[in-house]
Amino acid sequence: MSKKSLGIHHITAIVGHPQENVDFYAGVLGLRLVKQTVNFDDPGTYHLYFGNEGGKPGTIITFFPWVGARQGVIGDGQVGVTAYVVPKGAIAFWENRLSNFNISYTKLERFGESYLEFDDPHGLHLEIVEREDGEENSWEFGGVSSKYAIKGFGGATLLSTQPQKTADLLEKVMGLEKIGEEGDLVRFRSTASIGNIIDVKLTPIGRGRMGVGTVHHIAWRAVDDADQLDWKKHVEASGYGVTPVQDRNYFNAIYFREHGEILFEIATDPPGFAHDESQESMGEKLMLPSQYEPNRHQIEGVLLPFEVRELV
Repeated sequence: MSKKSLGIHHITAIVGHPQENVDFYAGVLGLRLVKQTVNFDDPGTYHLYFGNEGGKPGTIITFFPWVGARQGVIGDGQVGVTAYVVPKGAIAFWENRLSNFNISYTKLERFGESYLEFDDPHGLHLEIVEREDGEENSWEFGGVSSKYAIKGFGGATLLSTQPQKTADLLEKVMGLEKIGEEGDLVRFRSTASIGNIIDVKLTPIGRGRMGVGTVHHIAWRAVDDADQLDWKKHVEASGYGVTPVQDRNYFNAIYFREHGEILFEIATDPPGFAHDESQESMGEKLMLPSQYEPNRHQIEGVLLPFEVRELV
């Protein structure tokens, strides 16, 4: 069976205080908080989702805010850098915006593209790159118009304990196309127009340590439940142990750890984030899965309050 991944569905990371997280991703980057819910395995912790106006796959970054948790170390076995894509001609706007918020950044060139590289308040490594690909994000917030708004993921840089095995997985199992090498990076591309560029660093830098400021896992897209089951069989046939299907309310998920020790998920595109609240009101209130609804009062008493606010 030959399969080709569409690319990134979402990326999930661990951060600190939820207000700092919301201020940065909504207030500074202008993303939409499309869902506030809880970690289904730890309902005393938020699970916050940010993306484009509709919360489409390929635009979603999600967070577990763990106040007081130890700081992590970015390294092998993790996503090292998460890249965002903006429209052509928007990079100067983002240079000015980062400067106005006193966010230090570095300009770099890679594979013929210009990147702005910077960190979020909790230490996650981020990049912004201009590309024609990907549909415009119509969400406008905090001084970020649709002309400059982040479309979604440009891609990610993977740090692996066994880089060649990770590269082989991307090409031979996930069906990405190898499109170039530069320095100690090898670049792959998926079939989608967004969340489609993956760089693998070929030189190990030392094992990462999970904690605040690190990516927990990267999720790849499955068209629907049937496609996800095909992916499960395909990945298992390639020698990886895959979990049973997990119901995450807004998608179904399966997980496996690849040989370079990065946690991969394959998540379904449907049902999306508007099935339990309207698209217009997404993200405005805490949504709980049915098993936790009877405990809403206790859960709300534990979670730290926050607000989505304009910072300019």
